[in-house]
Amino acid sequence: MSENNAPLIVRWLGKVPYTEALALQEAMFQHGRFNRLLLLEHPHVFTYGPSADLEKNLKCDPAAVGADFVRVKRGGDITYHGPGQLVGYPLLTLPSKRGGEGPADSTAYVHQVEQVIIDSLHEVGLTNADRFDGYPGVWVDIHTAPRKICAIGVRVSRRRTMHGFAVNVSTDLQYMSSNIVPCGIDDYPVTSLHNEGVTISLQDFAEVVARHSSLAWGNGKVERQDVAWKKMPEDLSAFTRGEGAGQPVRMLGRLARAGVEDAISLSERKPDWIRPRVSHGEEVLSLKKTLRDKSLVTVCEEAGCPNLSECWSDGTATFMVLGERCTRACGFCLVDTRKPDAPDVNEPQRIADAVKEMGLSFAVLTMVARDDLADEGMSHVAACVNAIRAADSSVQIETLISDARGSDALNIILNARPDVLNHNTETVPRLQYAVRPSAGYARSLSVLARAKAAGLTVKSGLIVGMGETDEEVFGVLCDLADVGVDIVTIGQYLRPTTHHLPVSRWVEPEMFAEYKRVGEAFGIGHVESSPLTRSSYHAKESAAHAVPVTIGAR
Repeated sequence: MSENNAPLIVRWLGKVPYTEALALQEAMFQHGRFNRLLLLEHPHVFTYGPSADLEKNLKCDPAAVGADFVRVKRGGDITYHGPGQLVGYPLLTLPSKRGGEGPADSTAYVHQVEQVIIDSLHEVGLTNADRFDGYPGVWVDIHTAPRKICAIGVRVSRRRTMHGFAVNVSTDLQYMSSNIVPCGIDDYPVTSLHNEGVTISLQDFAEVVARHSSLAWGNGKVERQDVAWKKMPEDLSAFTRGEGAGQPVRMLGRLARAGVEDAISLSERKPDWIRPRVSHGEEVLSLKKTLRDKSLVTVCEEAGCPNLSECWSDGTATFMVLGERCTRACGFCLVDTRKPDAPDVNEPQRIADAVKEMGLSFAVLTMVARDDLADEGMSHVAACVNAIRAADSSVQIETLISDARGSDALNIILNARPDVLNHNTETVPRLQYAVRPSAGYARSLSVLARAKAAGLTVKSGLIVGMGETDEEVFGVLCDLADVGVDIVTIGQYLRPTTHHLPVSRWVEPEMFAEYKRVGEAFGIGHVESSPLTRSSYHAKESAAHAVPVTIGAR
């Protein structure tokens, strides 16, 4: 994929809270190198720009009607987003109005966005959709009884775009007509495709919009990846369903719905390149004794990591904090999913003491997901960071964290400022709900985006061999580069038990080398990629070699 004559990168992200999508947009606006379109739905939210007249145009308490309320940097007044509305965020680098490095023609761009929607509406049968002079957006019946069907609000800075359009497909129009004056226009009503007699699913209309967008911004070519269009509640962990602890969810039906049918038997002999050769010398055995004496757990031991000896001998180890029980039920993970114990308040100091006694120069702190805690466990992880630094300020620290369910609790660990903030994307968009149904692709990208915006070195990881294609992996690497990720790890999935998702393929070493080449060509500072690579493999060296991503398309 090259920047010139490149396809439009399109991602259907599912239902995404507005603030998470905003963090993702802002990162791609700042760091993005490619033209892309994010398609999604939002839960109920009212957004407003700097020039909005809220006293006149807001007619409700947003919280009272179950809606978020978010101020954004874009043109226009107050508007609404919600279920049944197709939202599109083009993140593009526009040509200069006069050539060279001059400013873009913002007015022409707004007209271009309008035309994409007009052409899409015409194709699905709404032939009376058009522009309405003096009123941005897309309207129907402009000569007789104008009704607004699409709101448009964009931001253009240094020729890079963000924000975009929102088309009412099957939207509950009462949220707009009763609660706000949409876009500050009280002379004319709003409408939707369904209200105009055009019955079409959000998915089918998104397909039409994606195609017309590719014609406008991708030379008619598209690189497309979608998360699942329907999330199955029964696939979620009991905690995510709000039921507390429960039995693990290991449903192969998740993979089948994602189009994965190939499976390698657990008994099949592994290729030679995936068979580790482990040797524990006296130094490693001594470190194991230190950990036992302090009642600490390392992922290195718990997961039977093949790289344990190499990492410990190099002064790096990975501690698992907040216990050994997780509130998620990911299909690849061996961690216990029973009800977790309360956090051990003495654990941060014990970890700090162990780091000092082990003579570590680089400590990795990983955590189980703790959806049962009000702060998602982030205060405990931050306390571990602070305790290590109090014991030895020279030790570098990487934190491998959960997504904190996208909450403000993430700020707790960002404010602790670990040397590296790691959050794993794990797999490609198509397999997200099959592999980790309680998480989400957009949410993970937004976590990484928020960490980058906080000025941290940011890291993510992928497991391959669960049913993805190489082209999908390349697409994820492009996405990670465009949110500013500095380090990526990629390793082969190994099935822990027959209750876990099967291995779909053995990825050969040459392809891991290609992942590295492609990822670093996209602008990722360092890609650690090999069959036996795990999240914290070569963590110290990766942090040293990673060049923070600052390249932006301008």
